[in-house]
Amino acid sequence: MDLSVLQVGLWLVAGGVSFYFSLNNARVWTSISLGFFLILIGEIIPSAVPFLPGLDIPQVQALASIIGTIAIMVMTHGFMEYYVFSRTLELEGRKAYVYLGTALVIAGSVVFVLINPTPTARTLEIIGIIEKANWVFLSIINIDMIRKIYLNVKETPISRGFLAFMAVFFFIFLWKGSQLYIEVYDLGTLVGDYPFRHQLSLFVANLGNLLASVSVGATFIYLARLMR
Repeated sequence: MDLSVLQVGLWLVAGGVSFYFSLNNARVWTSISLGFFLILIGEIIPSAVPFLPGLDIPQVQALASIIGTIAIMVMTHGFMEYYVFSRTLELEGRKAYVYLGTALVIAGSVVFVLINPTPTARTLEIIGIIEKANWVFLSIINIDMIRKIYLNVKETPISRGFLAFMAVFFFIFLWKGSQLYIEVYDLGTLVGDYPFRHQLSLFVANLGNLLASVSVGATFIYLARLMR
């Protein structure tokens, strides 16, 4: 069953809600919500709508994976900031700096890709594995960091929102971890030898993707209602 249309639809909602949330809430939420929005740009649209013009260009494919890596790094930075804020109630910097800093990192990545040789299939594979490895390990780190934030804010109305974020990163771990497993062991090529492992990994990856999109959208809508 092709779930790509459903996935892109759910992530359009989740990405839109995340970006709107970044514009209309305090600076401390900006990196977190902007990072989730970048998932839509770097991850979902290129993989779920591969017929869009330009997506077959190797440089564009490389940039999609790089933006995916930037997404998890930006939101991890946001949760680190929130953890410090939850302990000190002090926050530095302006909201605009987050947008500007993220834009500069993406612009630097564009320059890096353009000044280097055209990515080969092997290069794209390596970039993709690095991206997914970042998602897997930073998801685990984020779950632990969010647990610590929850302990600091558990007496506040938004505390349950952080429990929801732990679920989000668990689903993302399943999604990206299964994709990483397939790519590292090249199960796409060896599907004839290991059909069950390949099918099970694909099922877990698609299920994790769907549950992540639903939980991201629901978590930001829930937080937005609490912060009215």
